[in-house]
Amino acid sequence: MTVTADVRQKRPHRRSIGKDLMRNPWLYLMMIPGLVYFAVFKYLPMWGIIIGFENYVPFTGPIKSAYVGLYWFKQFFSTPMWLTYLGNTLLLSLMSIVLTFPAPIVLALMLNEIRNMHFKKISQTLLYMPHFISIVIVVSITYVIFGADGIIYKLTQKMLGRSIDYLGDPGVFRWMIVGQSIWKETGWGTIIFLAALTNVDTQLYEASMIDGANRAQRLWHITLPSIRSTIVLLLVLRMGSVLDTGYEHLILMSNSLNRSVSLTLDVFVYQNGIKGGQYSYTTAVGLMKSLVSVCMVVTSNKIAHALGEEGLY
Repeated sequence: MTVTADVRQKRPHRRSIGKDLMRNPWLYLMMIPGLVYFAVFKYLPMWGIIIGFENYVPFTGPIKSAYVGLYWFKQFFSTPMWLTYLGNTLLLSLMSIVLTFPAPIVLALMLNEIRNMHFKKISQTLLYMPHFISIVIVVSITYVIFGADGIIYKLTQKMLGRSIDYLGDPGVFRWMIVGQSIWKETGWGTIIFLAALTNVDTQLYEASMIDGANRAQRLWHITLPSIRSTIVLLLVLRMGSVLDTGYEHLILMSNSLNRSVSLTLDVFVYQNGIKGGQYSYTTAVGLMKSLVSVCMVVTSNKIAHALGEEGLY
C-alpha cells in the first residue's frame, strides 16, 4: 500500500514537469544562458584537476604529461612552511567568520528598526557604496589614513605618546584585513537579511506589544527566530570557503614586516602557480582546499539538520 502510494505520488510530479515546460517555455529558455555559463566556466574546467597528479608541462599538455600520483601532495606537506600557511589561513578565516559574518545581521536589524523611510533609503545607499569600490582603492585609503603621515597614525601618537605601526605590525595586520572587509562588504550583505525580514508576520509584533513585550524582547523572540533559517543557510555556505582568504587583498597589504602573518594558502598558490609556473603543485593544493571545503559544507549541513534547521539541502 505504501509503495503504491509513493509511486502514485511521483508519477504526477513527473508529468507536471513536462506540463510546466510546455506552459512556460520562455522561462526555461531564459535558463539556457545560465546553464551554458556554468557548464563552460564551472564544470568543464574541472577536468583540469588531473594536472595535480601529473608533472604538467604546458608545451606537452595534460594528456602527454607524466603521471606522478600523489607526489605534489606529499611535496606540500613535507615543506617546513606548510603549517605557517595553514595556520595563517585558518586564523584569518576564523576571525572573518566570528567578526565579519554577524556584522550584516546586526546592521540589518538596526536598519529594520528605522521608521523614517527616507532616512532609511539614504542610509542603505551609503552603506551599499563601499561594495563597489575596488579593493585597490580601499588599500590606498588605508595607507593614507594609517600610514606614517596619516591622521590615525598621528592621533594615536599624540594620545598614547608612542606610535603604532598599523601597516607593519604583524599583530595588527589581521585586524586591518578584517576591518577592511567589514567596512567594504557589511552594507552589501544586509540585502539578504533585509529581504528575509520582510517576511516576518507583523501580527506577531502586534500581539507581543499587547502582551507587554519591549523592543529588545521582540527582537530576540520574534525577529531573530524568523530569520534563523537564512542565517544558518548562509553560515553553511560560508563554511565552504573556510580556506579561501583571497590573495589580492593580502598581497596589497603585505610588506616585509608583516609577511609572517600574510602568507596564506591562496597567497602560496598565487606565488608558486601564477608567478612561479608550478601549475601541478598549486593545482594539488587547490584541490586539497576544495576537498576540505566540501567536507566542511557537508559536516555543517548535518549539524544544522541535527539542530532542527533545514540547512543547505
